[in-house]
Formats: sequence, structure tokens, C-alpha cells
Amino acid sequence: MLKLTGDSRDVARAAVMLAMTATREDEAEMKAELARSGIQAAAVDYGGEFVTSVMKMVERAVVAAKRESIIGDTSHEEGVVAGAAREALSQVSTKALGLNVGGKIGVARCGEHVAVAVFFAIGLVHLNEVCIGMGHRTIANRG
Repeated sequence: MLKLTGDSRDVARAAVMLAMTATREDEAEMKAELARSGIQAAAVDYGGEFVTSVMKMVERAVVAAKRESIIGDTSHEEGVVAGAAREALSQVSTKALGLNVGGKIGVARCGEHVAVAVFFAIGLVHLNEVCIGMGHRTIANRG
């Protein structure tokens, strides 16, 4: 069992671990384990041309977070996830520019900490680079 305290590093670690799961079954097990540690999590697969897909990846992160009740319907909470997702994507953009990406986006929250991680293969056919990006934001605790 994971020993996570819910601080910003643990939430970032959770998002990265979830983004790195290989199968839906692994993803479900990881989400359940994170939930036992008090961390809410969601993940979504993604693949496509990077430049034309940035906004779609941000949208998918927000939708996944809402679907799993990590955030509510407020524009502030949606903006927190969108900002963290854009930060994560910006960290991989120099490698991904003009190429295709495929992989998973992980979102995690505990208290005020929200993290979004992307874990992608980047490239053409079988000539792939692997990259990871992570963004973190804080949000007011739910009252």
C-alpha cells in the first residue's frame, strides 16, 4: 500500500504514477489505492498530432477531473486543472512539436493540491521518444 500524506509532492507523484499505468486494470487498481490514501484521481488516454491537439488534451483533463468529482463545475476549478494541464504539456512541447503523441494524462487531487501529469510516446511509427510533463496548482479547499 502507498504511504502518501497528501502534500504537493505526493499529489504530483500520484498523477505521474497514474499517467504511467499500462492498462485499464492497472489504472483502476492505482485509483483505488490512491483513494485509500485520500487522493482522488482520474486518467484519460490520448493520441494525435501534438500542435493541433493541445486544447483537446486540456479539455480531456478537465472533463476527466469533473467526471471523477475531483473538481466541481466552477470556472475557477476548471481553470486550475486546465492551467496545470497546459503546464504539463508545455514541458513536453519542444520534443513533441510537429510530431504525434500517444499516452495518458493523469489528474490527482488531495485537499488544495491538484496535479496533472502527461506520459507520452512522441514520434513517427516505431521511432519514438518517451517524455513526461507535470503541472501543479492549488485550489481552495472545499468547505
